[in-house]
Amino acid sequence: FVKTLFWTAVNVLFHVTIGVLLAVTLNGPIRGKSVYRVMLIIPWAVPSYVTALAWKGMFSRQFGAVSAIVEALGVEPFSWWARFSTAFTANLATNVWLGFPFMMVVTLGALTSVPKEVLEAAEVDGATRWQRLWRVTVPMVLPTMLPAVLLGAIWTFNQFNVVFLVSGGEPDGTTDILVSEAYRWAFTRQAQYGYAAAYAVLIFLLLFVASRLMSRVGREKAAA
Repeated sequence: FVKTLFWTAVNVLFHVTIGVLLAVTLNGPIRGKSVYRVMLIIPWAVPSYVTALAWKGMFSRQFGAVSAIVEALGVEPFSWWARFSTAFTANLATNVWLGFPFMMVVTLGALTSVPKEVLEAAEVDGATRWQRLWRVTVPMVLPTMLPAVLLGAIWTFNQFNVVFLVSGGEPDGTTDILVSEAYRWAFTRQAQYGYAAAYAVLIFLLLFVASRLMSRVGREKAAA
Protein backbone atom coordinates (compact mmCIF):
# COMPACT_ATOMS: atom_id res chain seq x y z
CA PHE A 1 0.00 0.00 0.00
CA VAL A 2 2.78 2.42 0.93
CA LYS A 3 4.66 1.57 -2.26
CA THR A 4 1.52 2.20 -4.29
CA LEU A 5 1.04 5.61 -2.69
CA PHE A 6 4.70 6.48 -3.27
CA TRP A 7 4.48 5.24 -6.87
CA THR A 8 1.37 7.35 -7.51
CA ALA A 9 2.71 10.51 -5.86
CA VAL A 10 6.07 10.49 -7.65
CA ASN A 11 4.53 9.76 -11.04
CA VAL A 12 1.84 12.42 -10.76
CA LEU A 13 4.46 14.95 -9.63
CA PHE A 14 6.53 14.30 -12.76
CA HIS A 15 3.46 14.20 -15.00
CA VAL A 16 2.21 17.58 -13.79
CA THR A 17 5.63 19.24 -13.72
CA ILE A 18 6.69 18.14 -17.20
CA GLY A 19 3.22 18.62 -18.68
CA VAL A 20 2.84 22.16 -17.33
CA LEU A 21 6.36 23.20 -18.39
CA LEU A 22 5.81 21.90 -21.93
CA ALA A 23 2.34 23.48 -22.13
CA VAL A 24 3.63 26.88 -21.02
CA THR A 25 6.45 26.61 -23.55
CA LEU A 26 4.14 25.59 -26.41
CA ASN A 27 1.68 28.32 -25.48
CA GLY A 28 4.39 30.91 -26.13
CA PRO A 29 5.56 32.39 -29.42
CA ILE A 30 7.65 29.56 -30.86
CA ARG A 31 7.98 28.27 -34.43
CA GLY A 32 6.63 24.88 -35.43
CA LYS A 33 4.24 24.82 -32.50
CA SER A 34 1.79 22.40 -34.13
CA VAL A 35 4.57 19.97 -35.06
CA TYR A 36 5.88 19.87 -31.49
CA ARG A 37 2.38 19.31 -30.15
CA VAL A 38 1.83 16.30 -32.41
CA MET A 39 5.25 14.83 -31.56
CA LEU A 40 4.70 15.22 -27.82
CA ILE A 41 1.27 13.56 -27.96
CA ILE A 42 2.69 10.41 -29.61
CA PRO A 43 3.66 8.72 -26.28
CA TRP A 44 0.03 9.04 -25.17
CA ALA A 45 -1.35 7.80 -28.50
CA VAL A 46 0.69 4.58 -28.57
CA PRO A 47 -0.93 1.70 -26.59
CA SER A 48 0.62 1.47 -23.14
CA TYR A 49 1.57 -2.21 -23.42
CA VAL A 50 3.54 -1.48 -26.61
CA THR A 51 5.39 1.36 -24.89
CA ALA A 52 6.03 -0.77 -21.81
CA LEU A 53 7.58 -3.58 -23.86
CA ALA A 54 9.69 -1.06 -25.82
CA TRP A 55 11.03 0.50 -22.63
CA LYS A 56 11.72 -2.91 -21.13
CA GLY A 57 13.90 -3.62 -24.17
CA MET A 58 15.72 -0.30 -23.72
CA PHE A 59 16.61 -1.30 -20.17
CA SER A 60 18.08 -4.61 -21.30
CA ARG A 61 21.54 -5.16 -19.80
CA GLN A 62 23.14 -6.31 -23.06
CA PHE A 63 21.26 -4.60 -25.87
CA GLY A 64 19.27 -1.76 -24.26
CA ALA A 65 19.72 1.86 -25.35
CA VAL A 66 19.52 3.14 -21.77
CA SER A 67 22.13 0.65 -20.60
CA ALA A 68 24.37 1.71 -23.51
CA ILE A 69 24.07 5.37 -22.46
CA VAL A 70 24.88 4.49 -18.85
CA GLU A 71 27.88 2.46 -19.99
CA ALA A 72 29.07 5.36 -22.17
CA LEU A 73 29.05 7.51 -19.03
CA GLY A 74 31.57 5.14 -17.45
CA VAL A 75 29.23 2.96 -15.38
CA GLU A 76 29.67 -0.80 -15.54
CA PRO A 77 26.68 -2.64 -17.11
CA PHE A 78 24.23 -3.96 -14.55
CA SER A 79 20.83 -5.61 -14.40
CA TRP A 80 18.10 -3.03 -13.83
CA TRP A 81 15.93 -5.68 -12.19
CA ALA A 82 18.44 -6.76 -9.52
CA ARG A 83 17.66 -3.92 -7.10
CA PHE A 84 14.47 -2.16 -6.07
CA SER A 85 15.88 1.31 -6.76
CA THR A 86 16.84 0.63 -10.37
CA ALA A 87 13.74 -1.46 -11.14
CA PHE A 88 11.51 1.26 -9.68
CA THR A 89 13.39 3.87 -11.73
CA ALA A 90 12.76 1.87 -14.91
CA ASN A 91 9.04 1.64 -14.13
CA LEU A 92 8.96 5.33 -13.25
CA ALA A 93 10.67 6.43 -16.48
CA THR A 94 8.25 4.36 -18.55
CA ASN A 95 5.14 5.68 -16.82
CA VAL A 96 6.33 9.30 -16.91
CA TRP A 97 6.81 8.93 -20.66
CA LEU A 98 3.24 7.63 -20.91
CA GLY A 99 1.64 10.20 -18.61
CA PHE A 100 3.04 13.67 -19.29
CA PRO A 101 1.26 14.20 -22.67
CA PHE A 102 -2.17 14.03 -21.00
CA MET A 103 -1.24 16.75 -18.51
CA MET A 104 0.30 18.80 -21.30
CA VAL A 105 -2.87 18.65 -23.41
CA VAL A 106 -5.13 19.54 -20.46
CA THR A 107 -2.87 22.44 -19.45
CA LEU A 108 -2.74 23.73 -23.02
CA GLY A 109 -6.51 23.73 -23.17
CA ALA A 110 -6.72 25.55 -19.85
CA LEU A 111 -4.13 28.14 -20.91
CA THR A 112 -5.98 28.95 -24.11
CA SER A 113 -9.10 29.71 -22.06
CA VAL A 114 -7.34 32.41 -20.01
CA PRO A 115 -8.57 35.80 -21.36
CA LYS A 116 -5.75 37.79 -22.94
CA GLU A 117 -7.34 40.99 -21.63
CA VAL A 118 -6.70 39.89 -18.04
CA LEU A 119 -3.02 39.17 -18.75
CA GLU A 120 -2.64 42.48 -20.62
CA ALA A 121 -4.24 44.34 -17.70
CA ALA A 122 -1.82 42.69 -15.27
CA GLU A 123 1.09 43.65 -17.53
CA VAL A 124 -0.11 47.26 -17.64
CA ASP A 125 -0.29 47.24 -13.85
CA GLY A 126 3.42 46.36 -13.78
CA ALA A 127 3.25 42.62 -13.08
CA THR A 128 6.29 40.68 -14.24
CA ARG A 129 5.99 37.55 -16.38
CA TRP A 130 6.52 35.38 -13.29
CA GLN A 131 3.88 37.31 -11.33
CA ARG A 132 1.40 37.04 -14.21
CA LEU A 133 1.99 33.28 -14.25
CA TRP A 134 1.52 32.68 -10.51
CA ARG A 135 -0.97 35.44 -9.65
CA VAL A 136 -3.20 35.30 -12.72
CA THR A 137 -2.71 32.23 -14.89
CA VAL A 138 -2.31 29.53 -12.21
CA PRO A 139 -5.46 30.49 -10.21
CA MET A 140 -7.50 30.51 -13.43
CA VAL A 141 -6.30 27.11 -14.71
CA LEU A 142 -6.30 25.38 -11.30
CA PRO A 143 -10.02 24.39 -11.39
CA THR A 144 -9.36 22.67 -14.73
CA MET A 145 -6.16 21.00 -13.57
CA LEU A 146 -7.53 19.43 -10.39
CA PRO A 147 -9.83 16.93 -12.16
CA ALA A 148 -6.98 16.08 -14.54
CA VAL A 149 -4.63 15.44 -11.62
CA LEU A 150 -7.28 13.25 -9.97
CA LEU A 151 -7.77 11.27 -13.17
CA GLY A 152 -4.01 10.91 -13.61
CA ALA A 153 -3.65 9.70 -10.03
CA ILE A 154 -6.38 7.07 -10.56
CA TRP A 155 -4.72 5.84 -13.76
CA THR A 156 -1.33 5.67 -12.08
CA PHE A 157 -2.69 3.95 -8.97
CA ASN A 158 -4.05 1.21 -11.27
CA GLN A 159 -1.18 1.18 -13.78
CA PHE A 160 -0.88 -2.57 -14.20
CA ASN A 161 0.72 -2.67 -17.66
CA VAL A 162 3.91 -0.84 -16.75
CA VAL A 163 4.61 -2.71 -13.51
CA PHE A 164 3.77 -6.12 -14.96
CA LEU A 165 5.48 -5.74 -18.34
CA VAL A 166 8.56 -3.66 -17.46
CA SER A 167 9.86 -4.94 -14.12
CA GLY A 168 7.42 -7.82 -13.63
CA GLY A 169 7.53 -7.05 -9.91
CA GLU A 170 11.24 -7.81 -9.74
CA PRO A 171 13.24 -8.13 -7.63
CA ASP A 172 11.17 -10.65 -5.67
CA GLY A 173 7.92 -8.71 -5.98
CA THR A 174 9.28 -5.55 -4.37
CA THR A 175 8.08 -3.31 -7.21
CA ASP A 176 4.56 -4.73 -7.25
CA ILE A 177 1.70 -2.36 -6.46
CA LEU A 178 -1.78 -3.23 -5.23
CA VAL A 179 -3.27 -3.99 -8.65
CA SER A 180 -0.40 -6.24 -9.74
CA GLU A 181 -0.47 -7.96 -6.35
CA ALA A 182 -4.18 -8.64 -6.86
CA TYR A 183 -3.36 -10.20 -10.23
CA ARG A 184 -0.78 -12.50 -8.64
CA TRP A 185 -3.25 -13.71 -6.00
CA ALA A 186 -5.73 -14.55 -8.76
CA PHE A 187 -3.49 -16.11 -11.40
CA THR A 188 -0.09 -17.11 -10.03
CA ARG A 189 -0.78 -18.22 -6.46
CA GLN A 190 -3.09 -21.20 -6.89
CA ALA A 191 -6.08 -19.10 -7.98
CA GLN A 192 -6.87 -17.50 -4.62
CA TYR A 193 -9.67 -15.37 -6.00
CA GLY A 194 -10.89 -14.35 -2.55
CA TYR A 195 -7.69 -12.45 -1.86
CA ALA A 196 -7.80 -10.91 -5.34
CA ALA A 197 -11.40 -9.79 -4.78
CA ALA A 198 -10.46 -8.29 -1.41
CA TYR A 199 -7.68 -6.30 -3.10
CA ALA A 200 -10.13 -5.11 -5.77
CA VAL A 201 -12.61 -3.88 -3.15
CA LEU A 202 -9.81 -2.19 -1.20
CA ILE A 203 -8.54 -0.41 -4.32
CA PHE A 204 -12.05 0.77 -5.17
CA LEU A 205 -12.66 2.14 -1.67
CA LEU A 206 -9.31 3.93 -1.57
CA LEU A 207 -9.87 5.60 -4.93
CA PHE A 208 -13.48 6.47 -4.08
CA VAL A 209 -12.51 8.21 -0.84
CA ALA A 210 -9.55 9.98 -2.48
CA SER A 211 -11.68 11.21 -5.39
CA ARG A 212 -14.37 12.52 -3.02
CA LEU A 213 -11.79 14.40 -0.99
CA MET A 214 -10.14 15.93 -4.05
CA SER A 215 -13.54 16.88 -5.49
CA ARG A 216 -14.37 18.68 -2.27
CA VAL A 217 -11.06 20.52 -2.36
CA GLY A 218 -11.73 21.48 -6.00
CA ARG A 219 -15.16 22.88 -5.13
CA GLU A 220 -13.73 24.90 -2.26
CA LYS A 221 -11.00 26.30 -4.51
CA ALA A 222 -13.55 27.21 -7.18
CA ALA A 223 -15.81 28.88 -4.60
CA ALA A 224 -12.87 30.88 -3.21
